[in-house]
Amino acid sequence: MGATGAQGGGLANAILAERRGEFTLRALTRRPDSDAARELASRGAQVVEADLDDELSLRRAFAGAYGAYVVTNYWEGMSAQTELGHARNAARAAKQADLRHVIWSTLEDTRERLPVTDPRVPVFDGSYTVPHFDAKAEADRFFVDLGVPTTFLRTTFYWEAFLQGFGPRRDESGQLVLTLPMGDSALAGIAAEDIGRTALGIFAGEDYLGATVSIAGEHLTGAQFAAVFADVLGEPVAYRPLTHDQFRALGIPAAAEIGNMFQYYTEAADTFTSARDLTVVRALHPGLRTFHQWLLEHKDDVSVD
Repeated sequence: MGATGAQGGGLANAILAERRGEFTLRALTRRPDSDAARELASRGAQVVEADLDDELSLRRAFAGAYGAYVVTNYWEGMSAQTELGHARNAARAAKQADLRHVIWSTLEDTRERLPVTDPRVPVFDGSYTVPHFDAKAEADRFFVDLGVPTTFLRTTFYWEAFLQGFGPRRDESGQLVLTLPMGDSALAGIAAEDIGRTALGIFAGEDYLGATVSIAGEHLTGAQFAAVFADVLGEPVAYRPLTHDQFRALGIPAAAEIGNMFQYYTEAADTFTSARDLTVVRALHPGLRTFHQWLLEHKDDVSVD
């Protein structure tokens, strides 16, 4: 699933790159006539129309498959209930298709550290602190309760966000400034495509059935991110962290929810990063990139204006 997106696209590319590998690719998409879907088909993928809103379409798409990579997108509708419904449909379809291995792309429940009773953080839909984390964590139970053979793949912050508004910007003096709301805490990050490539390593063996695998590419503080930007961009980059309240007040789309996310990343930094053993991730995906390696590849995509 999500074969034309970030995570699923990484897995799709990894499968297609292994021309003599043990897996072939069935790419699920709502738009099989899209340019991205046609490109996958031209490279040998079987492209199948399927929609997370339509459980029957998922059953047809899963039929005869060995396994499925299941990823949902909270940001498309920004509704925890919609995301829960999508995950429920996928779990039911996987059970009906008798899949042997499902990887469910999930995240931690932030309410274990930032409960909805915490007066410091806004609450969404009466039940969620960071809906795009919490709903996925709630959805884990669908796969467990149905007895679907599942690996729970806990992802993290995409470095691609630095190309979409989170990267350094010039201040009034012209200096580049990085303003992550992370204080001095380390942030676990990863290249989106490496999520999919790690998933292929999980599919390649059955040791991870029933397990939770938490992944990252590197754990860096804001100052360390700024230093890498400075090295790659060839000019100084200062790190000036915002507070979480300052971030929530920025007025950008979803600022309150993303501010809560960064507050969770900060206050749960030790447990969140320690759960992501980079040695384990690298064993699954030997080509796992550091932030420096990823940024070198995307240097020309960084906008600092």
